[in-house]
Amino acid sequence: MKQKEISLNSLLIDTDRFLLTDEEIGDNHVATSIETPMREDAFVLSDAEKITKIESHFREIMLTLGLDLTDDSLRGTPKRVAKMYIEEIFSGLNPANEPKVALFENKYEYNEMLIEKNISFYSNCEHHFVPIVGRTHIAYISSGQVIGLSKLNRIVQYFAKRPQVQERLTMQIAKHLQKVLKTEHVAVFIDAKHLCVSSRGVKDDATSTITSFYGGKFQENSTKREFLDSLHN
Repeated sequence: MKQKEISLNSLLIDTDRFLLTDEEIGDNHVATSIETPMREDAFVLSDAEKITKIESHFREIMLTLGLDLTDDSLRGTPKRVAKMYIEEIFSGLNPANEPKVALFENKYEYNEMLIEKNISFYSNCEHHFVPIVGRTHIAYISSGQVIGLSKLNRIVQYFAKRPQVQERLTMQIAKHLQKVLKTEHVAVFIDAKHLCVSSRGVKDDATSTITSFYGGKFQENSTKREFLDSLHN
């Protein structure tokens, strides 16, 4: 019994070595799941109520920083930031803003991959709430139905407009496209710059992050290569 207790204590000590602080977890870029972490009561408040609360909280942040909110340039900033959060850069948190998608019969009988390149997006890193700026490239092979090209852009923007990590953003776009297009044959490629890397921390402005998803036929080397070659042409 005594020997078992010693082993257990040793195990606890070893485990402590691997415990990370919240800041370390963020910097190590650990994603929790494919779903954006949301509380169950996330939509109890209306958008107007959320704007009012955020305005109040952001005013306190600015005051804590020592800013003079009686200045003409700063007076309206808390309200502007609150509206921007709810109505613009984090509007993708609200399922009501999910793009409505209409599918059309593939009457052209086009059975090759369709590629939409260079879909620009702005998101925000969920670890430091600073911008992620990048481009998304999407391809799919129709299973009998096609989608309007602009809807591909709107789907990217919907998932980008929330606090994100790039791995989750890639998977959310890909899985959503597979669902709405009713096909496994989807590829998503994202190349983005993270201001949490370039404007703080190591302050490296030269790097970008690449993530990708390949489903169905895009897992085959020949199809994947055709897609990737198209991105570079």
